[in-house]
Amino acid sequence: MGFTKYTTQKDKERVRMNEGIRVPEVRVIGPEGENFGVLPTKEAIAKAREMGYDLIEVSAQARPPVTRITDYGKYKYEQKKKDKEVKSKARVTETKETQVKIGTSQRDMEIKAQKSAAWLREGHRVKVDLFLWGRYKYMEFPFLKERLERFLTIIPEPFKIADDIKKGPKGLTVTLERDPSKKAEKPAAPPPAESAAAAETPTAEAA
Repeated sequence: MGFTKYTTQKDKERVRMNEGIRVPEVRVIGPEGENFGVLPTKEAIAKAREMGYDLIEVSAQARPPVTRITDYGKYKYEQKKKDKEVKSKARVTETKETQVKIGTSQRDMEIKAQKSAAWLREGHRVKVDLFLWGRYKYMEFPFLKERLERFLTIIPEPFKIADDIKKGPKGLTVTLERDPSKKAEKPAAPPPAESAAAAETPTAEAA
């Protein structure tokens, strides 16, 4: 084998292997990580074939270049896996925002919860605001906090609290980020729907 296309990179990038390695000597790493030291390239190729593998150049910049005795298919798989991990870490993370109110309908809350879950799956943070206006701004913090937590329970994607619930100029806010250590669960059953009149009457709800 000679100059072989590396299928997980752009076409211009290639992997040198076997007779495609043109230098007189190389440093050789075995299939189990053994260090065979520096060998003449022809001897290294012969050794790889005796073991039923290819000799693949893994570091062309080193002097002498570093090669590895391994199966080419396995090598491609490992490189593809590494590339995927690098791309995942390089993904741009944004903070997305969604807003609910005390009077937001259950249907609208579910739609916002689904959207928040999609953002979390994409690796973004999600800032959830419970918008307060008028007399709602002066209600007890525990009551308002419980209202915001009701929304969090229906987000169908595992998350953890990045910035805890706190009160700001416009209401309560909390920031979430995805928790890959947990499995997605079905959203918890929402509490019984309350009448519009109750939703608009703070004293009645607080009671």
